[in-house]
Amino acid sequence: MENQKTPKTVLIAEGLLKSYGLKGNAQQVLQGIDLRVIEGEFVGIMGPSGSGKTTLLNTLATIDRPTEGQVSIKGNEISKMRDSQLSSIRREHLGFIFQEYNLLDTLTVKENILLSVSLTKISKNQAETKFNAIAEILDIKELANKYPSEISGGQKQRTSAARALIHSPSIVFADEPTGALDSKAAAKLLDNLHEINQVRQVTIVMVTHDPLASSYCSRVVFLKDGRIFSELYRGEKTRESFFKDILDMQAVLGGGNQK
Repeated sequence: MENQKTPKTVLIAEGLLKSYGLKGNAQQVLQGIDLRVIEGEFVGIMGPSGSGKTTLLNTLATIDRPTEGQVSIKGNEISKMRDSQLSSIRREHLGFIFQEYNLLDTLTVKENILLSVSLTKISKNQAETKFNAIAEILDIKELANKYPSEISGGQKQRTSAARALIHSPSIVFADEPTGALDSKAAAKLLDNLHEINQVRQVTIVMVTHDPLASSYCSRVVFLKDGRIFSELYRGEKTRESFFKDILDMQAVLGGGNQK
């Protein structure tokens, strides 16, 4: 019993409020969010348009600061950190995958991926080993010397994912990672992320409007009007069964338009 490994908490958000605009005319986007993410979870965040899901992700990911409340990542309370401290947290603990890829056109696939570790103290051999390992999983090793203009959208997004993962972050934040992909490329990326989550125990928090994408998650958090409305856990369910549960919850939330 004492020897049993207790799951570690990677991220804690408490009492998150986020508003935009001046007092008296402020728009309250997040209205008291409490969230805990355990090491090795794959958490989806869904909700109707205007529910606050992207704002929540940005606040958790240090891209934006909460108006009130606090966020802790690996025991570091980040809400009131200086920008220099936040840069260090991002470099050491966080990975980011965005819908737009954000690759540098003048760098090759390999150079784009290695950007994440270029400022660290790892050796060239270590960087090469890390690149080979992550490129193998994401099936982009043969693209190493190609430029972004020479590869498909799906390959660009897998390159973006490799860049987010190469430095072994504590948590990866993904904002609509399949939003710009066709169904085949989206399925390939989701299969890769699921494998990385399961085999490497990488913690992922993903905002998506797509119930199919969410069916790859171990838990889905549903927002409505800036609050957590409900949560679904996959448990031992098949992905097909979990997908149906997600569709049912979308219907309860008010239809299919979740963008």
